[in-house]
Amino acid sequence: MVNGVQHRSKGHSSLELGLMVLLAITTMLLIIFISLYASSSKAPENCSSSECTRAAAQMIRSMDMTVKPCEDFYKYACGGWHHMHVIPEQSPQYSNFDILREQLHIVLKGELETMDESAGEAVKKARMLYRSCMNMTALEERGATPLLKLLEHVGGWPVASESWNESSWNLNTQLAQLNTMYNIREIIDVTVNIDAKDSSTFVLQVDQPILGLPSREYYFEKGDYEKAFDAYLDYMIAMAMIVRMDMNLTENYDFVYKEMEAVVLLETDITAATASMEERVDETELYVPYNVKEMQQNFNISGLNWYDFITNIMTPVNISITPEERVIVYGKDYLERLPGVLGNYTSRTIQNYIVWRVVMNMANDLTQKYMDAGTGFHKAISGVTVMDARWRQCAILVNDYMPTATGSLFVKSSFPEHSKSTVQELISLVLEALDNTLQGVPWMDQDTKAKAHEKAAGIREKIAYQDYIIEPDHKKLDEEYSSVSYVKNMYFENVLASMTCNRWKVLKKLREKVDKDAWFTGAAVLNAFYSPNHNEIVFPAGILQPPYFSVGQPMSLNFGAIGMVIGHEITHGFDDNGRHYDKDGNMVDWWSNSSANNFKENSQCIIDQYGNFTWDLAGGQNLCGINTLGENIADNGGIRQAFTAYKSWLSHHSPEQTLPGLTLSHEQLFFVNFAQVWCGDYRPEYANNAIKTDEHSPGRFRVIGTLQNFEEFAKAFGCPSSSYMNPKHKCRVW
Repeated sequence: MVNGVQHRSKGHSSLELGLMVLLAITTMLLIIFISLYASSSKAPENCSSSECTRAAAQMIRSMDMTVKPCEDFYKYACGGWHHMHVIPEQSPQYSNFDILREQLHIVLKGELETMDESAGEAVKKARMLYRSCMNMTALEERGATPLLKLLEHVGGWPVASESWNESSWNLNTQLAQLNTMYNIREIIDVTVNIDAKDSSTFVLQVDQPILGLPSREYYFEKGDYEKAFDAYLDYMIAMAMIVRMDMNLTENYDFVYKEMEAVVLLETDITAATASMEERVDETELYVPYNVKEMQQNFNISGLNWYDFITNIMTPVNISITPEERVIVYGKDYLERLPGVLGNYTSRTIQNYIVWRVVMNMANDLTQKYMDAGTGFHKAISGVTVMDARWRQCAILVNDYMPTATGSLFVKSSFPEHSKSTVQELISLVLEALDNTLQGVPWMDQDTKAKAHEKAAGIREKIAYQDYIIEPDHKKLDEEYSSVSYVKNMYFENVLASMTCNRWKVLKKLREKVDKDAWFTGAAVLNAFYSPNHNEIVFPAGILQPPYFSVGQPMSLNFGAIGMVIGHEITHGFDDNGRHYDKDGNMVDWWSNSSANNFKENSQCIIDQYGNFTWDLAGGQNLCGINTLGENIADNGGIRQAFTAYKSWLSHHSPEQTLPGLTLSHEQLFFVNFAQVWCGDYRPEYANNAIKTDEHSPGRFRVIGTLQNFEEFAKAFGCPSSSYMNPKHKCRVW
């Protein structure tokens, strides 16, 4: 090494040598610096995993990149989706939610059709119920016999009888029997639920009923709503005629028409007595406590004794009622108007109406001719004339009646256990973002902020499924369904058994303490929930699937989809309804007057914004900003909390790999995936329905309205001020 150095240095002075060494060192350091800088600033390589490829392909196919994102972000994100998808014949609407729900139902179909003798009793019962539903041959062979037995059991249907005995009719008995046996709560809705002001206990609740038509507008407005009303009367007549034929009675159309015309008039008068959705927005005004004795004094309905009525409901589950039993009334004005309604109709017409709702409720569990009788009605309400495939109907039914059993099958076959921890991390970051948001809210005073922080800190979470549904010994799962049994090929009776079993579970809770660890939903459900009474968020396994969530896809997509859903559900705790409940789930006014007034002022901005959106599919009607306020507040808060949470996640992780085929930044991908959650379409008939009944805005406006209010979106896509997607005036509650 020395000789070599001597040779290299021959002919140079020591100063020159020093300069050369210094230059070499400097050059080397510069190369290292440039290399380090380039590696740190270079965009990460494309993610080449199968999940990233799938996500990129789905995202690209759904987009319409000829649309400028700042002009109409929904069309930009979903324009391609609309070109590729047609609403299936059997569906009133079709969206990415529906596509994922179809996949879930296919999984359930496979599991319910599996023959496995080692399965637990609950799963065996679920499969028995499914097989009885699928056996259309047995259903047709039995014909109307099961229905006719049911009609006899509920006191007969006067329109389908030559000698209905009015003298033995009793309103108490009729309404109570349908309530307690079949969960059919007509004219007066009595049930057991958590006491809103004491979330540790259950209480009797009385409310106005659910109507036969979707909303009040169908009874009183003209145009398409009037057409649906006429189709409803035709449906009544058709069903009555079929029942008469099956009872070997003459058709006698004029008689049937007269009878059912009186029924539809009664239902119209009942509807007029109910409060509208807009009038029922504030739950604090609806909550009115009484005892049974006071109910009789305040709501004196001819033919109905409140003590006898409620006693008849609770007797089958062995619960005694006293005149001092506490009752919460949510339909006070309705109950005050009801005597004037019923007093105008005979017991015959009232019984015709009650039993009509039984027949309507059970129509899809009967033979094909009963199902076909409602074709015109369903077309007027939803635009659909073709029924779902039988297997899907049966899978949905079993999932509705036995949700923990089907949830067990779904989780074991399709849900990766390691997903839970990632979802837990997402929830923690979104909750942290909410806490920071609350701290920075300028319109809330410090005392109210402190209580809001307490509530946020007290939010409970349930992720994916109940642990006991996958236990190897399935003991607890089997016990849950021990009180119900099914018989091969006796589908109609199996449905009735399910209705009774589930109804009794609800009624028995009256003397139980609230178990806040219990789940109120199954795992195989494509939805997410916030419960104000529990102050908890719930994310079933069914929604923790791509494109909403996957451990293998970029976190920008996860935060944009399921992260936003998490933020949405959390924000429900502070929307126009959730804000009335405290950290323990009790309806308590914890707001100062100034903060409450500021909340209402900010909410009015949201009401006005969404109320100015017109929906062409619903005949150009404007959305109802009041009815959709809670969901719109949750959407707007959810997107903010999720984006803030994603930025926080990025600060602790290396930059993510990009998606192949896309030049979008991950901030932009966040917003595109959020929007694509809501890609979908509606039939016009169903749009007319949804605009009056759905608490959610249509998908297009969930995207447009939310992003118009979010300055970070405008920054991510460089939207000029005053462009459609970046208006100067923005609304914000949270």
